[in-house]
Amino acid sequence: MAGACGKPHLSPESLSGKRRLEPDQELQPQEPPLLRDADSSLSDSEESVFSGLEDSGSDSSEDYTEEVDGADCDKDGNRTEKACGAQVQAGPPGPRTEEEGALTRDEYEEDSSDEEDIRNTVGNVPLAWYDDFPHVGYDLDGKRIYKPLRTRDELDQFLDKMDDPDFWRTVQDKMTGRDLRLTDEQVVLVQRLQRGQFGDLGFNPYEPVVDFFSGDVMIHPVTNRPADKRSFIPSLIEKEKVSRMVHAIKMGWIKPRRPQDPTPTFYDLWAQEDPNAVLGRHKMHVPAPKLALPGHAESYNPPPEYLPTEEERLAWMQQEPCERKLNFLPQKFSSLRTVPAYGRFIQERFERCLDLYLCPRQRKMRVNVDPEDLIPKLPRPRDLQPFPVCQALVYRGHSDLVRCLSVSPGGQWLASGSDDGSLRLWEVATARCMRTVLVGGVVRSIAWNPNPAICLVAVAMGDAVLLLNPALGDRLLVGSTDQLLDAFTPPEEPTLQPARWLEASEEERQGGLRLRICHSKPVTQVTWHGRGDYLAVVLSSPGHTQVLIHQLSRRRSQSPFRRSHGQVQCVAFHPTRPFLLVASQRSIRIYHLLRQELTKKLMPNCKWVSSLAVHPAGDNIICGSYDSKLVWFDLDLSTKPYKVLRHHKKALRAVAFHPRYPLFASGSDDGSVIVCHGMVYNDLLQNPLLVPVKVLKGHTLTRDLGVLDVAFHPTQPWIFSSGADGTIRLFS
Repeated sequence: MAGACGKPHLSPESLSGKRRLEPDQELQPQEPPLLRDADSSLSDSEESVFSGLEDSGSDSSEDYTEEVDGADCDKDGNRTEKACGAQVQAGPPGPRTEEEGALTRDEYEEDSSDEEDIRNTVGNVPLAWYDDFPHVGYDLDGKRIYKPLRTRDELDQFLDKMDDPDFWRTVQDKMTGRDLRLTDEQVVLVQRLQRGQFGDLGFNPYEPVVDFFSGDVMIHPVTNRPADKRSFIPSLIEKEKVSRMVHAIKMGWIKPRRPQDPTPTFYDLWAQEDPNAVLGRHKMHVPAPKLALPGHAESYNPPPEYLPTEEERLAWMQQEPCERKLNFLPQKFSSLRTVPAYGRFIQERFERCLDLYLCPRQRKMRVNVDPEDLIPKLPRPRDLQPFPVCQALVYRGHSDLVRCLSVSPGGQWLASGSDDGSLRLWEVATARCMRTVLVGGVVRSIAWNPNPAICLVAVAMGDAVLLLNPALGDRLLVGSTDQLLDAFTPPEEPTLQPARWLEASEEERQGGLRLRICHSKPVTQVTWHGRGDYLAVVLSSPGHTQVLIHQLSRRRSQSPFRRSHGQVQCVAFHPTRPFLLVASQRSIRIYHLLRQELTKKLMPNCKWVSSLAVHPAGDNIICGSYDSKLVWFDLDLSTKPYKVLRHHKKALRAVAFHPRYPLFASGSDDGSVIVCHGMVYNDLLQNPLLVPVKVLKGHTLTRDLGVLDVAFHPTQPWIFSSGADGTIRLFS
């Protein structure tokens, strides 16, 4: 190839037999291509780039280059030697020399017909089809175009990039897989296109606009085309239309417009309906109802047993008209001529006419609906397993009603509080009472610390919250909990707090008591944060100090609210976000603890909210009420209830979510626990699936109270329930 032989990077072997350069004939730096003539500055390889052909000397493989260059140089002979020598020895030519050379040069002097045409002929085919093949397409002769060997790693490529000053203008042809070096003209063209300019240097986008049409009156028209024949010959189509309209007028189908009569028109109310109407085409014959045949009571001379007595007559008069068996009283007449006229004839006829006048004149289509189709299609309970189905164990030992219970994070121990003034710790697997702690008062609420690294139980008794170390399970865990509590150092200047933190005495420490948090009012509920350092309590006192938040590590207490929005029933921490949910009698408010603002207000439409539970994912909430409603809220959907379940017959006392399984349960005063399947999907466009799966019974009603608290096992599909009968039952 002529263009390939003239490249300066060829090896000495490929230039054998050619005149070598003398020491004083070194290559001079050439003038940039942009300053030279466009026709004379383009080599054969560069012309092939502009013509869509690829130069064979641009391959990165040295062997392939030497083979092609050597073959082409031998083939070209003396012409190639002269061209190569001229290119090597040529210095920077002047402008006059270039012009003279362009005038005397023959256009067929450099014939590039012998150079290899590696144009890819696959057409508009995705090149990804050739990823698994060694070639990338086919040339004009049908031979495969093999991909260049790229055995260099990224380090070699980086070194080549740093050594090669023209790397920035080298691109890869996807059709052949070879590297192309852009010329200066091509680089200038790309830069102009990137700046949003036109590719042609001589194009002026701001040339003056020549207005073809002007406002001057011209003598000669723009076009002088003769008029069409159809402009003066009548149209046959219009003639046919006119003849049709004349015929319609003669037949009376088209009537001339007449002035409208301002007098109102009356229509017959009882006329037959239009048979062309939509409902008129459906002949729905409604037969008249068949009246019962007259009996002996309707006779003018009934038998004596059908005549009412005086007591029956007075009772019939005192009854409501809708409750009477007969709308008349049987009477006895001697003959038919003595029967008087009906006294309510005119009144009933008037009511009948009034009904016909006010009745709708539109006939309605009757829709036959199968009642079974109205029942929603729910999955079978066996497809929603596992869930608790039967009673497994009964924990007996309390002498009074059990108000609250809580399960340890590991699921091995169970704590329960009762009105008999005792706190009992049970082993879940055997229903054995491991320890009994007498607190000396009614236990209103109990909560086990959810942090597995802390062994503490918070007990709400009277106006204090007791923090007990049950000393069950791992001794290292029990000891680390005591070390954590003992490591606290009180501040030098005590701050004013709404509650007092008191250390337990030595005698109380032997019973398990570690700290006592004293309040000014009785405590009704205590609950832990998910991390186990904060706990919230609810006081039965009006005002803004109904809810307090305590920090265990720093032994600090604070009142987060400045004003009250009603009597607080219960509170709960959000499992993943810094939210505090506060349930009052008629609403549920969600507060952002970091921003210290109200985020959302939920309206459950209940008379009195009794309990609250948050889904482990945090996007759904359920609450129970004393008017036997269980309300499901979807926080991403609305502030109004997504679903209201009325499965219980009496007041709901407790609701709970399972931390792992899609289950939630509710306990009621009717003595039953209803377990429901509540699947929450990650897709926001799919609503939660709520299906009741099981009704668990076992508690006996005592003092009109049934189930007082429910709690799920943390790892198993089990549920615990405490009742007014003084027992705790495990359903598995």
